[in-house]
Amino acid sequence: MKTTLQELAHELAELEASLIGVTHEFDVYLDRIPVDQRVAAINLIQYLYFRSEDRKSLQSKLHYYGFSALSNSENHLHRQVQTIRQRLGHTYEEGELNPCTYKFSRKRLEQNSKILFGKQAQAKMPTVMVTFATDFADNPELIERLLLNGMQVARINCAHDDQAVWQKMIDQVRAAEEKTGLSCKIYFDLAGPKIRTSLLAKGKEEGKVKVEEGDEIWLAESKQDFSAEDIVISPNEKGIISSLQEGHRVFIDDGEISGVVIKAMQGKAAVKLERVASKKGKIKSEKGINFPDSPLSIPSLTDYDKECLPFITAHADLLGYSFVKTPGDITKLNNELKKLKLKKHPAIILKIETPESVRNLPALLFEAMKTPPFGIMIARGDLAVEIGFGRMGEIQDQISWICEAAHVPVVWATQVLEKLQKSGMPTRSEITDAVQASLAECVMINKGNHTIRVLKTLKEIMQRTAGHRTKKRFIFRPLSIAIDFIESKNIYNIPPKAEEK
Repeated sequence: MKTTLQELAHELAELEASLIGVTHEFDVYLDRIPVDQRVAAINLIQYLYFRSEDRKSLQSKLHYYGFSALSNSENHLHRQVQTIRQRLGHTYEEGELNPCTYKFSRKRLEQNSKILFGKQAQAKMPTVMVTFATDFADNPELIERLLLNGMQVARINCAHDDQAVWQKMIDQVRAAEEKTGLSCKIYFDLAGPKIRTSLLAKGKEEGKVKVEEGDEIWLAESKQDFSAEDIVISPNEKGIISSLQEGHRVFIDDGEISGVVIKAMQGKAAVKLERVASKKGKIKSEKGINFPDSPLSIPSLTDYDKECLPFITAHADLLGYSFVKTPGDITKLNNELKKLKLKKHPAIILKIETPESVRNLPALLFEAMKTPPFGIMIARGDLAVEIGFGRMGEIQDQISWICEAAHVPVVWATQVLEKLQKSGMPTRSEITDAVQASLAECVMINKGNHTIRVLKTLKEIMQRTAGHRTKKRFIFRPLSIAIDFIESKNIYNIPPKAEEK
């Protein structure tokens, strides 16, 4: 039976009552957030509640009668519901309308983006972040050309080079700013835990070893009890081997080589290789290794990161926090920054690159709201390997929606126009990906030999996209991230007694 307008009005009234009710359920958390972040925090709670249930039927009814289907209302959900109710004849008393309007939320997001990345080079276009290679430190002409072609953030990765090289890179950027009259933010990525392959037996001297599908290799922290012909790999971080169990997956070199643990013993684990996609079929030293099924207890903030912080905070505008997983990780970084007694520390960019960080995204956002400004980076390299390439499309969208609900700027990172950067010729699919990237507040490109060409191509794509930046209509099925948040209701692990007070 067709829904009447009266029934639709009643359903929206119940929805609004639920949105207001769920906000009060999280009052204990809102009290911990600065006043100027409350509007965003409340909208985030309401959006997560809304997305914790299936809303397809409501959307269909709204669409049938020509109302907003709420599919572009991430940043002002409650007010959008109120607007529809007003169209249906409901009258609000003074003070009942939610101040988080579309105009307010867009302005707040733009302000937050400007604080992080500087003024936009062109309206409705994202900022571009460029990853610096080592040779950039000795190439002033290139840095000038990068600025002239749209670079607004220079990314320095602390996993590579050293402070002397980083200082040269910074000096080159500052000199280029003076010469061109353009400004550029400095972004430092903390190295984070280095889970990399280290060959301990066969292939150790060459730094690589030939493998085939079906081969059995070993993961261990030492080569003790192995022969010189065994393929033994250390993940270069203590505590990983003991976390492995039979059936756990192992991915090497961005998933080019993958296998599953078939034996887990004291100090070692046997892995049977199920896929060797690499043309040369070799495991090389210093390649990334991922354990998506294993609960690793490796700290996100390493001793090396702490050693780098004094230098970084003296020069950086933005600080990328690698492999952040929990609100406690944010607290640890803030505690280290407090020890430095800084007048002002860099804005933090939380890098979402593990399944745990995806699950904990709402909790991470609420924790970061306590010490703004901050942003989120969708670090698609490790994230795609960890969650599976098949889920990457939906997960990157979900992260974007939830961040928009929190009025938090997003950096779209990893492999944007990657083929063009490496070979000088883009693929058709990565052009489409670049269009999607241009909907974020900042786009990060990796290092390569064709950076200027990438900047020019990206600028052209973004200019063409800018006139069509209205999002598509999405169907609101439940999001697992939202369901987990609403059901948990305890993102800060507050004991029941404290909650009752």
